[in-house]
Amino acid sequence: MRVFTAVIAIAAGILILGGYFFPALEGMQTLLLNWAIILTGVAALVGIFNLISVHADKVRRGEKGGIYSALLVVSLVVTFFLGIILRPEHSAMKSLMNGVIIPSEAALMGILTISLLYAAIRLLRRRVDVMSIVFLLTAVLLLFGSATLPFGDIPLFGTLSRWVTQVWALGGVRGILIGVALGTLTTGLRVLFGADRPYGGN
Repeated sequence: MRVFTAVIAIAAGILILGGYFFPALEGMQTLLLNWAIILTGVAALVGIFNLISVHADKVRRGEKGGIYSALLVVSLVVTFFLGIILRPEHSAMKSLMNGVIIPSEAALMGILTISLLYAAIRLLRRRVDVMSIVFLLTAVLLLFGSATLPFGDIPLFGTLSRWVTQVWALGGVRGILIGVALGTLTTGLRVLFGADRPYGGN
């Protein structure tokens, strides 16, 4: 059974890869990619139902924090059915996005910023070196360079903050993405050659 699964996975990978080089295989490539999209959607639905069942079980047993689980389940179900009935382009769905989801994401980003600043200060208390000082100064620069202050922007902070995010940070992100791409390519080749079998064990 494992050999049969490996043969199917290798054949599907070769067909999808060959569709980029041979026009005759483009139809098969499109079909396999559409199947993958359908399977991804089914997996997402299974994950959503599992999330609902876990949190509904917490509410039913009366565990600590059950009110948050109930709020999560109700919000998920209401948003899901509103999206099906009204469609994402409807003004009510856009208002829901702009009024709930975007402020929540902004609040989480604010918490992340403060957490990074606190971590930098704790790092300075434990170990004082050049990199910890650079980390703290970068966190302060980005915090005051991107925040909306009551007395207006601090001169040069906004420019320096944009330079750090668009030059240093973007360069680091590109390096990470190149590493991810090389790792994905290596993993794909190992699956194609049968060296790795994540779908059926060793």
